[in-house]
Amino acid sequence: MKDQFKKYMWILDLLYSTGGITFKEMAEQWKRSELNDRQTILAKRTFDDYRRAIEETFDVDIICDASRGYQYRIDDARTLSKDRIKQWLLSSFAVNNILQGSRRLSERIVYEEIPSGNDYLLEVVKAMQKDRMIRVTYDNFFEKGEQHLLIAPYCVKVFRQRWYVIGKAKGQKVIWRWALDRFLRMEIAEQKFRLPKDFFAEFYFRDAFGVIVDEEECSVETIRLKVYSANHRDDYLRHLPLHSSQRETEKHKDFAIFEYRLRPAYDFCQELLSYGEEVEVLSPQYLRDYIADRLHQAVNRYK
Repeated sequence: MKDQFKKYMWILDLLYSTGGITFKEMAEQWKRSELNDRQTILAKRTFDDYRRAIEETFDVDIICDASRGYQYRIDDARTLSKDRIKQWLLSSFAVNNILQGSRRLSERIVYEEIPSGNDYLLEVVKAMQKDRMIRVTYDNFFEKGEQHLLIAPYCVKVFRQRWYVIGKAKGQKVIWRWALDRFLRMEIAEQKFRLPKDFFAEFYFRDAFGVIVDEEECSVETIRLKVYSANHRDDYLRHLPLHSSQRETEKHKDFAIFEYRLRPAYDFCQELLSYGEEVEVLSPQYLRDYIADRLHQAVNRYK
C-alpha cells in the first residue's frame, strides 16, 4: 500500500510539474525513476488503474488532451495549487524523490522528526475514508493508566511534532483530541459512524491556536499583545503570524501592537511564555495576570 501510494504521488507530481505529458514520455521517465528500482515497465492498463485511484484519492480530474498530442494533464491545476494539504504532500514527495536520487544532497537536508504517531496515521486515514470507528489502547498522562476507547475519527491534525485524531469516543458527549504517539495499540473496528453534517475541520479550529478547542472552559477573546522590536520579534510575527486573525494595529520604533481573535487555551499560553520578555500581554487582564503569574513562578524556580 505504501509503495502504491508513492507511485500515485510520482504520477501526480509529474502531471503537475510538467503541465502535461504523453503516456510514452511518462513510461520513459518511469524507467529512469529512483522509485523503479526493479526496472519494471509502466503498462497502459496499470496507469489507467492508478489514474482512477489518483482521481478518487485527491479529488482531481486527469484528462487526455487530444489537441496537445494526447497529453495527460490535471484539469484545472489551479485548484490543486490552492489546496494546502495536497501542496504539502506534493512538495514533501518531490523533496523525498530528489533525496533518493542524491545521497550527497540528502546529507544537507534535515527534517524535523515526528514521533511514532506516524505508525498509526495511515490506518486512521483509512478508517476515516470508510467512516469506520477505531479501537484504541491509549496511554493517558493525566489518568496514569491505559484507556480502552472506541473512537469515531472526524479528522486528523498535526501540531508541534504530533499528529492528533479529533473525534468522539463512545460514551462521550464532546469532541476530543488524542495524540497518535500515545497510541499503544489500534485497529479499525467493524462499527461505522456518521460524520456530523455541521462538522468542518477548518471551521472547528478557526478560533484555536493549536489543537485545544474547549468551548465551555475557554471562550473566544480579543487579545492584544505588545511585541518588542528587540531580536526582531515583531518582524518574525509579521512574516509568520501566530494565527489567521492576526492584525497589526500599531507600529512604533521599539514595539508594535498585534491583535487576535482566538481562544487563549493552554497551548496558546505556552507559546506566549516561550517569547519571554519579548512579548507583553496588554489585554484581557485575566490573561495578562495569568502569564505574569507563570513568569513569576519560573523566576522563583531559579532562586
